[in-house]
Amino acid sequence: MRETLAEWRPAVDDAIARVLPRDPDEEYVAEFFGDARYEYDADAIAAGLHDPVWDLLDRGGKRWRAVAFLRIVEGLGSDPERFLPYATVPEILHNGTIIVDDVEDGATLRRGEDALHHRYGEDVALNAGNALYFIPLKVVSRNPAGLDDATKLAVYEMLTEELNRTHLGQGMDIHWHNEDGIDITETEYMEMCACKTGCLGRIVGRLAAIVTHQPPAIENALADYMETLCIAFQIGDDILDIEHSLDRAGDFGKAFGNDIHEGKKTLMTVHAVENADPAAAERLETILASDDTTDEMVLEAIDILQETGSLSYARERALDLAADARDHLADVPLTPDAQADLEEFTRFVVERDV
Repeated sequence: MRETLAEWRPAVDDAIARVLPRDPDEEYVAEFFGDARYEYDADAIAAGLHDPVWDLLDRGGKRWRAVAFLRIVEGLGSDPERFLPYATVPEILHNGTIIVDDVEDGATLRRGEDALHHRYGEDVALNAGNALYFIPLKVVSRNPAGLDDATKLAVYEMLTEELNRTHLGQGMDIHWHNEDGIDITETEYMEMCACKTGCLGRIVGRLAAIVTHQPPAIENALADYMETLCIAFQIGDDILDIEHSLDRAGDFGKAFGNDIHEGKKTLMTVHAVENADPAAAERLETILASDDTTDEMVLEAIDILQETGSLSYARERALDLAADARDHLADVPLTPDAQADLEEFTRFVVERDV
């Protein structure tokens, strides 16, 4: 799987650079955003938008959503090169969400370096992140694959639907983050993941189905595959945060005990509070609510998660979701190679170590 991601990443980055060039000039700005009524300041646009975005993109990221889109398209019998510009849509959206998410969470690091709002300021970060919700629409309007009007409209409607649900999930997550206790159920947590993280995945599956003119049943199956895959990814990401905190690995790209310092509500913390004795549950909630969490408190919280079997429980749930995702591919008419790659994605997002 890492070989597949490495093979496609340069092409994906080149496609992103055609939508968001590293050095935008006045000609690009006018072409993409319309003629200036007075005069654009291309240098200011670069400094306020393109520079911070490419700072983030150049730090890494696997581009796995874009690659999943291309493998689905190819597996359905279409030319992935033709639809390469559309692979940038979920990737650009994803990076927009994490820029804004880092501001809202007060994160310090992203991909091993200062979060953008620490390096460029909250105003620049929020504007850049918000812009990345809209810039992918230029891919659709420019129509590089020559889609008919009905297909373009279907893409616009799909993006509107899924991005609205993404913000529902983020709203739930922010509310829980600001609450001192953990008064949520596992099913509520899973729905938050389905909205906040899963909808970006649904965009991948539905976009691939729409541009290749698949029937609704196939579009729904691919949406369910990607949504389930992304929920498994989110749980796996939360597990990695704990595991890398335990060994203090330096290559994960986040601060030690990042999620616990932020007071993040995860499947593990929900499970622990439900299953720990009252004193341990209360202590875990106190640590998560603290504004001055020490490394010792982080390790204490992790001890509670381990004592309640919450890490193991979360890993089993992630593995179950990965298997469920594979089941959604059963009736999708994919080529054998694409089927194998997409099934491998479900293992990769859970079993990866970075």
